[in-house]
Amino acid sequence: MHEHHTIHSGDECPPPGGFCRTHELNILLLAALYAVSRELSRSLTFNESLREVLRVLDEEAGLGRGMITVVNPESGNLTAHIIHAGSMPMPSEIEYRPGEGILGLMLERPRTIKLARVSDEPRFLNRLGLYQPELPLITVPIKVGGNLQGVLTVQPEVPDDGLLEEKAQFVEMVANLIGQNLRLAMDIAQEKSSLVEERDLLRRTVRHQHGFDSMVGRSAVMRRVFDQARMVAKWNTTVLIRGETGTGKELIANAIHYNSPRARNMLVKLNCAALPENLLESELFGHERGAFTGAVEARKGRFEQAHGGTLFLDEIGEVSAPFQAKLLRVLQEGEFERVGGSKTIKVDVRIIAATHRDLETAVEMGDFREDLFYRLNVMPLFLPPLRERIEDIPEIARHLLSKIGADQKRKLTLSDMAQRRLASHEWPGNVRELENCLERAAVLSEDGNIDVDLIRFPSARERSSARPLRTANPAVNSPATPISDVDINDPDLSERERVITALEQAGWVQAKAARILGMTPRQIAYRIQTLNIEVKQF
Repeated sequence: MHEHHTIHSGDECPPPGGFCRTHELNILLLAALYAVSRELSRSLTFNESLREVLRVLDEEAGLGRGMITVVNPESGNLTAHIIHAGSMPMPSEIEYRPGEGILGLMLERPRTIKLARVSDEPRFLNRLGLYQPELPLITVPIKVGGNLQGVLTVQPEVPDDGLLEEKAQFVEMVANLIGQNLRLAMDIAQEKSSLVEERDLLRRTVRHQHGFDSMVGRSAVMRRVFDQARMVAKWNTTVLIRGETGTGKELIANAIHYNSPRARNMLVKLNCAALPENLLESELFGHERGAFTGAVEARKGRFEQAHGGTLFLDEIGEVSAPFQAKLLRVLQEGEFERVGGSKTIKVDVRIIAATHRDLETAVEMGDFREDLFYRLNVMPLFLPPLRERIEDIPEIARHLLSKIGADQKRKLTLSDMAQRRLASHEWPGNVRELENCLERAAVLSEDGNIDVDLIRFPSARERSSARPLRTANPAVNSPATPISDVDINDPDLSERERVITALEQAGWVQAKAARILGMTPRQIAYRIQTLNIEVKQF
C-alpha cells in the first residue's frame, strides 16, 4: 500500500432512492481500468502503449493532462518522457532534481501525493504550464522491484468533489500495471540484448572459422583459389566449384557465404546425389499438403529456406535431365511452384554449386543441359587435388591432428619421417583420405607421437618409393624430401629412422636394406624386431 499525502475521504452515499456518486465513479473507473489493461497488453511498443494509457485516462476516466516522467539513470533526476495534453508539444530536457517541486519530492521519498487544488501547494512549480491551478492533482510513483522508475501525474477535469481518494487509488492501480509492464519490457530488452550479443559472437566465431585467412593452404595454386573466392564472395554471382571428391569444395562454399553480405541469413545445403529425383524435387521446392502419400502438411523446400541467403547444391552434375529443366527455371526467373501446388513463389537466393564431374564432356554427350551449364558456370573455381599441392600436406596434417587431438583430448605430433611418407603418397582420396589416414595412425599411437610406421595405406594404392613423384601440374614442385633422397648417414637420424629409410629405399626387401646399411640379414631382422618396425608386404 502506498503512503498517501493529503488524504481526503469520499462522501457518504445519499439516502435510498438517490444515486451513489462513489458507486458511479467505481463503475466508470472499472471500465477505464479494463481499457488501460487492454492497451498495455496490445502488441505495441512500450512508449506507444503509455501514450494510449494516458489517452484512456483522459477520455474514459476524466483524468487529463497526463504526464509520465522517468528516472534518468545517469543523473538520477526525473525527466519528462510522455505528455498527453491536446496539441501541447513534448518539452525537451525538462528535469526535476531531488526536492525540486512536487515531482522532486518523489525522488526523496516515493509516495502518492494528492492535491485538492494545485494553487494551494506552494511547492508546486508548474514549470510546463500544463496544469490548471484551481483543479486537483494526483501524482503516483511507478516502481519496478521496489525501485522508483518513473512518476505518473494526472489532473481530474473537475474541482475536488470529495472523491479524490478513490481517484488516487485508481491511479495507483494504473501505475502498478505500468510498472508490471515496464518490468516485462525491461526483461525482454535485456534478453534481446543478450541474444543480440550472443548472435554477434556466434557470427564472429563462424566468420573466423570459415574465413579465408583461417583456411589451410599456402601453395600458390590454393592462394589463387582463395583470392578468387574472396573477390566473388561480395557479389551475388553464381559460383561453380570444380574438383575431385575430398578436395574441400564445401569448405570453400562456407567461406564464400559467411564472408558475403548474405552472411546474416541462412546457408542451406543439399547433396543432389543423395536423393532420388522424386524426393529431390520435394526437398528443393517443397510440397503442399496432400501432394503425395505421406504429405500430411505443407512444407517449405530448400529454396524457400534459403530466401535472402545462399543455397549450396553439391554434386549438381548428378541430377537428371528432366530435373535440370526445372532447376534452370528457378535460376533464370527466381520462381517456382511447390510440388502439388499452383501458386508461384519468388525467392532471392544465391546459388553455389559443386561437382567432381567433367561437365563439359557431359554437355557434349547430352547428359547435361548446355544452358544450365552456362547458367551455373558464371564464376568457376577449380580446386586442385592434394597431389598437386604436396607442399600443403605438413600444414594440413597439423591442422587435422589438432582436430583429432581435440576429440581424443590429447596432443598429437607427427615425426619428420612420417611427413616424408605422407608426401610420397599420391592421395587419390585427397584431404578426406589424409584425415582418415591420420585418425587411424592416432588410434594406433600410444604416446601421441605418430612415427612413419603408423602411416599406413592400402597396399594397392601405395607407390614404390623409388618411383619419382608424379604431379598433374609440373609447375608445382614439392619441397618435401622423398625417402630415396634421404641421406642414410645423416647424424640427425635415429637408428629407427635409418632402418626405416633403408627399408623404404630397398622397397622393403630386407636383404637389400641390409646391404645399404652394411649389415647382415640377421642383424637387420633383429633391429626390425627390437625397434618394433612393421614390415610392409607387397
